[in-house]
Amino acid sequence: MRSIWNGAISFGLVSIPIKLVNATENHSISFRQIHAADGGRIRYRKVCELDGEEVTASDIGKAYEDADGSMIPITDEDLGSLPLPTAKTIEIVAFVPADSIDPLQMDAAYYLSANGVPAAKPYTLLREALKRSQKVALAKYALRGRERLGMLRVVDDVIAMHGLLWPDEIRAPEGVAPESDVSVRDAELDLADALMDTLGEVDMDSLHDDYREAVEELIAAKASGETLEQPETGGAGGGKVIDLLAALESSVRAAKEARGEDGGEGSGAKEEKASVTSLADRKPSASTTHRTPTGKSVSRSSSGGSRKSASSPKSSGAKKSTASSGRPAAKKSASSSGSGAKKTASKAGASKSGTSKSTTSKKTAAKKQSGTKTATRKRASA
Repeated sequence: MRSIWNGAISFGLVSIPIKLVNATENHSISFRQIHAADGGRIRYRKVCELDGEEVTASDIGKAYEDADGSMIPITDEDLGSLPLPTAKTIEIVAFVPADSIDPLQMDAAYYLSANGVPAAKPYTLLREALKRSQKVALAKYALRGRERLGMLRVVDDVIAMHGLLWPDEIRAPEGVAPESDVSVRDAELDLADALMDTLGEVDMDSLHDDYREAVEELIAAKASGETLEQPETGGAGGGKVIDLLAALESSVRAAKEARGEDGGEGSGAKEEKASVTSLADRKPSASTTHRTPTGKSVSRSSSGGSRKSASSPKSSGAKKSTASSGRPAAKKSASSSGSGAKKTASKAGASKSGTSKSTTSKKTAAKKQSGTKTATRKRASA
């Protein structure tokens, strides 16, 4: 690997010549800017504002822009003359426990390689001392025109250095936490613990950049003139009333199924069953309409309650739930049915009686008419 900096580690009076090597690499796919109309490359040229001429890298220097806009030139010789002891030295200032370093301070990572055979012995000494103490070394070093803070630790058989941000470069998390008071139930914590246990650990080597692979496939397909099929994406999750317990239970089941385990309910929350209801899918409960003996329409829902139909007249009795009314209501209903049946039977009897009387009257009228016709015939024959 190519070194980016040569210097030495200052370990008390011990000096360890080292080379600084990048420990990480960027695999992101970079794009060029083009003119969308014709596909021509868009290039940036460095031009002097005073004479309008394009300049090369060797003709470009450094300057500090003052508050009034004036430029103060700073040369490499000016920076090199500064009394900076860490210009070519990684100066160890302390040894501290690893957990005393805030991960927010972590920056770029480097490998420190022993530079030459004479550096092997002191390099190994520092490495083994760090291993046995189970501590990390805090150090100062200068790189790319500024002094930096670093942390030295052992990775396998190599000393690695993590660049650290200075403490005053870490911003306080003001206004980031939720402002409202939120309470978390024990059942929710139990399910969260169950989900964490189910997910368990992961092999870091198995993790990879899915998006980068998809971009590479897209570029290959475009280069060969093919068209990639668009994967079906799930619908947006908007318009749902989400129950945290239900989401946690579903997550635990899904994690167990992914691992081939039993996808039962999460422990500690079996007594609390939650549901996720979609507002868009919410429908009114099924209901049936039934007519009472008095002729009023009552709508009875599946939940056991009954409500009065909009077309029926107002009635306080129809508002009562048949499910919650109990036996007394059932007796009243039976009584009402009985009286209704009697009334119906009476009406039927009255109807039959009226029909019989009508038939008798018709027969009487017919007999009278026949008698009259007979008398008239006798008189005519006489």
